[in-house]
Amino acid sequence: MPSQPSHSTIVLTHGAGANSESKLLIVMSDAFAASGFTVLRFDLPFRSERPHGPPSPGSAARDRDGLRRAVALMKEREDRPMFLGGHSYGGRQATILVSEQSQLVEGLLLLSYPLHPPRKPEQLRTGHFPKLSTPAFFVHGTRDPFGTIQEMTSALKLLPASHVLLEVDGAGHDLLIKKTVGDLPARVVSGFQSFVKKQAE
Repeated sequence: MPSQPSHSTIVLTHGAGANSESKLLIVMSDAFAASGFTVLRFDLPFRSERPHGPPSPGSAARDRDGLRRAVALMKEREDRPMFLGGHSYGGRQATILVSEQSQLVEGLLLLSYPLHPPRKPEQLRTGHFPKLSTPAFFVHGTRDPFGTIQEMTSALKLLPASHVLLEVDGAGHDLLIKKTVGDLPARVVSGFQSFVKKQAE
């Protein structure tokens, strides 16, 4: 629970190779909670079904249902602005879900959006971007093999929604390196709060 209530809630989930106990999700959740957010950190359905390994190709729709249920659960408990976020695969499924249900949440937090598979830049995962009208805050490492900063900047031009790209110098797909682990969570929370505030003005 938050130490300084901000009257906002954020639902966070993990990438394809992790679960809700990943270090990145824990440090991000702690930072958001310390800033007043109510945070729900949870496992996607594919991870609940199998403790290890990536999701199967057929699990994406079920995982989006899991995201939808998590948001609905928090809305029942908290009548306040709601945000949805995730690392890599979790964030990608969140963007697809919200592109289909634009009123589901007030905004998105996307940690290391997997723009394309490593070494396959032609396989862009942006088909739904033109339908994404919900404000989105992207956090991306400069050494992420799933997409360069230049590729991300170009892809984000497809979004009709307002968006911000926060670069993490020297970081790869997991974002946490020795240089960033101390200050990255605070940078993300501060940047996200400023972004959300600007949308509300």
